[in-house]
Amino acid sequence: MAGKKALKSIIHQIHLWLGLASGIVVFIVAITGCIFTFHDELKDVFYDYRFVEDQDSTFIAPSFLLKKANDFQPDFEATMVVYNGSSRPATVTITEDGTNFLLNFDPYTGKLIKKVNLETEFFTIIEELHMYLLLPQEIGKQIVGISSIIFVILLLSGFVLWWPKKIKYLKQRLSVKWSARWRRINYDWHNVTGFYNSIVALILAITGLAFVYEPVHDSFYAIANLGERYESDFFTSEIKNNAENNQNKQNAIDLAFQQTLDLQPESGMYFVWKQDKNSPIITGAYPKSLHFDHQSNYQFHPKTGALLHQSGYDSKSGGLKLQEMTYGLHSGQYFRLPGKIIAFLCSLFVAALPITGFYIWYGRKFKTTKRKPKRNPKIAKKA
Repeated sequence: MAGKKALKSIIHQIHLWLGLASGIVVFIVAITGCIFTFHDELKDVFYDYRFVEDQDSTFIAPSFLLKKANDFQPDFEATMVVYNGSSRPATVTITEDGTNFLLNFDPYTGKLIKKVNLETEFFTIIEELHMYLLLPQEIGKQIVGISSIIFVILLLSGFVLWWPKKIKYLKQRLSVKWSARWRRINYDWHNVTGFYNSIVALILAITGLAFVYEPVHDSFYAIANLGERYESDFFTSEIKNNAENNQNKQNAIDLAFQQTLDLQPESGMYFVWKQDKNSPIITGAYPKSLHFDHQSNYQFHPKTGALLHQSGYDSKSGGLKLQEMTYGLHSGQYFRLPGKIIAFLCSLFVAALPITGFYIWYGRKFKTTKRKPKRNPKIAKKA
């Protein structure tokens, strides 16, 4: 019994000091994640340039949009076009003098609708704060990554501390005693919200780590595939055949996009990525606009536009599907509106944990005891 008590005391100290050390970062990451959860819905409310009139015609060629984008900054070569849907602009990201801009084009005419400075756009700032704390990327990413690892330890150690000594006290640990004093309410709130959010918070933390550490991302593939590697999941990294496009003078990237449309005509969103001249053109198709899951991918020759490899969603291994679900699981988007609501609420409650935890420590560390009033000596004599 004494051993268990000593162990729990050690775990308590670990939980306490790791919580104090990472509390500010955990709060920032959680509250920004909470705000970012519904960024698409909020952008649609405040940014009217995110919509175009749906037309019964084909999308304009990606080579045309890339040329228009490159005209803005000759020193920077844009390589990717995203067609966000039939009623949304096609977008291209460019860099001008170290500043990133998002160009929004009419997907049917190629007319520039809006040039957005991503350095000052509110939700981009929130995303950068969430991922890098607005610090240089390599530094901020490590701080967020280490804090996320600590948060996982806090969740596990918190569960051990939460577990009651006897089962009969379990009901008490599952609710907040609202009639108590504020310190007891704060203590109960910290424990109860930590427990109820633990599973979702653990998923958010681990999927978040996949964006920071490549081995975590790779582990998803290995675990889901039980260590087996499927060659069909991987694209060719370099093209050795330098054949020219003699049969069809159409731009290879346009041919690649047209074939993707033919292969996935019902998709709601597409992207086309033109790499260097020795690397394949990669395209992707998503069933729903602005939803980054269930994607099908294709690989084309950079000069001829010939289809080299196709990886439809149904043909992908479980490991690759899990990797591609990472963003959807992390943001709650994979489960549509219910998933986003759960992710929003969980992030909100997680943001409160460092605050409530700090007040538990502060209340115990600087606890004041009520002093008994001194007796008046004159009154005492009379008595």
